[in-house]
Amino acid sequence: MEKIEAIELSALKLLQQNLSDAKTIINEEYPFQKITAQGRNYSDKEKMEQFIRDGFIDRYSGKKLVNPGILKVLSHYMPETFPYHSHWKMEECHNAYWEFVPTVDHIYPVALGGADSMENWATTSMLHNSIKSNWTLEQLEWKLYDAGDYSQYDGLTGLFIKLIQADEELLRDSYIKRWYKLSVDCDKA
Repeated sequence: MEKIEAIELSALKLLQQNLSDAKTIINEEYPFQKITAQGRNYSDKEKMEQFIRDGFIDRYSGKKLVNPGILKVLSHYMPETFPYHSHWKMEECHNAYWEFVPTVDHIYPVALGGADSMENWATTSMLHNSIKSNWTLEQLEWKLYDAGDYSQYDGLTGLFIKLIQADEELLRDSYIKRWYKLSVDCDKA
């Protein structure tokens, strides 16, 4: 029985004042499944390695993403034009942070029993990660796009490194410093 049919049939049973049958239909055809949150365990280094493995491609849209540090450099030089907010408050932060900063998502949600392992990780934008939440790709009718090739597109990592090397004062910003160190370390590997 389709889920929508179970809901309809259960509601019809309620209309007939048959609570017992309504409960039975839901319990058998579309039971509540309690989601138990489990820990997610990856370091910034593992995130950067995943971004590189996926070629800075959003695996849920196929679109290019960028090294997180490069956007913060833009915000440093142009705080009014390209604002940043430490908690990404939408009305105070440039939308590019949501659209182009990569994060790691679990392809099959950990909350639904998915593994917290590299085989279940995908690079996606903060925007798509927020939308996806604990839903499966099938539930959202999304697909998994192929990873990109880091040697063809590096997420502007090379440009980010050059910007820092041209103005090392930028390293006073802890966010920029962290992504610079990760970028240089991963670039050496």
